[in-house]
Formats: sequence, C-alpha cells, structure tokens
Amino acid sequence: MHATRPGRCFAAALILCGTLTVVCESHAESPNRKGAKKYSLRYKFQSGEVLRYKVKHAANIRSNIDGTSQEVETRSESVKAWKVTDVLPSGEIQFVHLVESVKMSNRTPGKGETSYDSTADEEPPKGYETAARAIGIPLSVLKISPSGDILDREEKHPQPPTSDDLPITLELPGKPIAVGEKWTTTYEIEAERKGGTKTEVRTRRLCRLKSVSRGVAAIEVKYDVLTPISPYIEAQLVQRLTKGLVRFDIEAGRFISQRQDVDKNILGFAGATSSMRYESRFREDLIAPQKKVARKR
Repeated sequence: MHATRPGRCFAAALILCGTLTVVCESHAESPNRKGAKKYSLRYKFQSGEVLRYKVKHAANIRSNIDGTSQEVETRSESVKAWKVTDVLPSGEIQFVHLVESVKMSNRTPGKGETSYDSTADEEPPKGYETAARAIGIPLSVLKISPSGDILDREEKHPQPPTSDDLPITLELPGKPIAVGEKWTTTYEIEAERKGGTKTEVRTRRLCRLKSVSRGVAAIEVKYDVLTPISPYIEAQLVQRLTKGLVRFDIEAGRFISQRQDVDKNILGFAGATSSMRYESRFREDLIAPQKKVARKR
C-alpha cells in the first residue's frame, strides 16, 4: 500500500489499508469502589423511527520524502440515516443504513481542488461517481444487539470492505458500570510489511465512562496499537489512531454526538529521512426530528 514515492504515499494515507479482523475480544475493568451508582448503557430504538446524523470529517496529510514535500486536504459533510425496521422482544435492532446527502472536496498537489455537492450538482465530477451512486439508497441492513454488537450485516450496495475494528456503532459494556469504569475491545488485524508480506497487529479500543450529567453519559474513547510496529505499518494504521468523546443519551438509548481526532507525526515511514504529519477531525451530531405541525382546517 505504501511506497517510497510521494504520490503513492498519499494514496496510502487517504485510503484505509485492507485490514482484516480475525479476533475480537471485549471485557470491562471495574475500579474497586463500593456503593458507586451504576448505569446501564443500551441501544433502545423503536421500530419505524429514523435517526439522522450530521457528519463532518476533515483530514490534512503532509509528507516529506527525499526532500519532496506534498500536502493533501480532504473535507466532507454528510447526512446519514438509520431507518429502524424491526425491534425484537430481546432488544435486538434491525435498521437500514444510508447516506441522504454529501458535500465533498479534495485538494491535491498539481490538481487543485475538486468538489461535489449531491444537493446541487446534477452530474458528479470525475472521481466522485461512486459517491454519487450511493446517495439516497440503502447501503446495508444491520442487526445489532442492545450493546451494539453486530449480529448480522447484509451489504445492499458495493462499498469498501468493512472491518470489525471500525464498527458502525460504538460497542457498549455488557453490564451496568459506574463513572470511572473502563471497557475494552481487542482486535487482531492484518497489516502489510515492506515487500508485501502480511503480519498480524493487535489493537484495542479503550472506553471509559467519564461522567453522567442530566441523563447523558460522556464516554472517552481511544484506539491503541498494542503490538510493537514499524513506522511503515504505523502509516497504514494512522487513520485508526483516534481519541475523542462520545455523548450517549441513557434513557433514549442512542449516542447524540461524537468527536474523534487524530494528530500524529510519523518519522521514517518511507525511508530514514521521510516524515508524515496526519491530522483529522471527525464530528457527528444527532439531528433532532422535525415536529409535525397540524394543518388548519
């Protein structure tokens, strides 16, 4: 995926490496505090409802290889929707995932800036055709448990392969927890060594219930690599190395916002003097449903 030539290095930084999760383990860690109030974090959707989120993502990648510097910027703003089709007595939830609109831009060396707005452009510019075909149609149908484990997933539209360490929902603890408690999910993913051979890398997502205020849980989330890795492999995984905060409405049973950031310097990823700076900001906020106004007769 990565090479020592500048153009290919940016392609690798912008597109997630083809990784495969082969092991996924989750467990909670509890501090020894007697009498602490515990909270049950569970997804609680209702059949027929539609949850819409405004999603913003911005990334800036700067690299220097053999004295040649390049910079790439990407921006996107979209509205995604989860249309709940069924809720079983056990609490299992089935919903359809789709993207209703998107605005995207990309600035690369030598090409300037290109952009696409699905709400305004009748025809997408070159390079945005795939994104345009995915607007407004079901992308996948998922069934999740109340704790967010994906029990079944059916792809309805061609899209990049999914990986279990990048779930569509945040995995919640399997039991009530108190403020300060942590839970983790570990993964074994594949990465590429120089020369094209594969290696397994152990990673984890660490969550901590930071606080609860007015029925909203603030959850700190951080993604770590546990296996010692080379800068070459770290550059493949850099988009995953996020840390941030998720706000979860306990009574309604859904997250209302999340913030995930990456700010990482990688030295020597494509030769001894090479360097990469990767910065990204991800924001997702629940859009309040519009209230129906009764018509006057």
